[in-house]
Amino acid sequence: MGRIGLALTLAGTAALLPGCFAEPVACPAIGHVAGVSLTVAADYADDVASLRLKACQDGICTEKDLMLNPGATAVDQGCTPDGVCSATSSPDGTLQGFLELPALSESPLEATVTGTSPAGIALPLRTLTFTPTGENPYGEQCGRVISAALTLDEEGLRQR
Repeated sequence: MGRIGLALTLAGTAALLPGCFAEPVACPAIGHVAGVSLTVAADYADDVASLRLKACQDGICTEKDLMLNPGATAVDQGCTPDGVCSATSSPDGTLQGFLELPALSESPLEATVTGTSPAGIALPLRTLTFTPTGENPYGEQCGRVISAALTLDEEGLRQR
């Protein structure tokens, strides 16, 4: 091997060495369930008794009746002088539902919501095509989290 070959080999090796000694990055062990979350706005919740959500993405459709649970918001209770902070949950008048999907991507998703009022009257059919959002909340090395969140009110269905 000539001097140029030796120089190139040493330069290449030197360029790779920092990767060998890089600190490993710890990613949180947090699970993520693929699906669409639906919030019924507080001012519309009394008009809703039941909802059915259908979500279609990449040629695959999933549909089911949603279990609607009371929504809540976090209320800050402040921090103590030693840095211990706390919060409590307070009902906010919304209803929350979730449709689990086999997979979720950042391609367009069509959501259709039907339902009934407490009097048993059919609610207006609402359809929305939107793109789920993806982000890397823990850094690119920890994977992408994709979410699809909708709000239903008397005006219709919209992405949150």
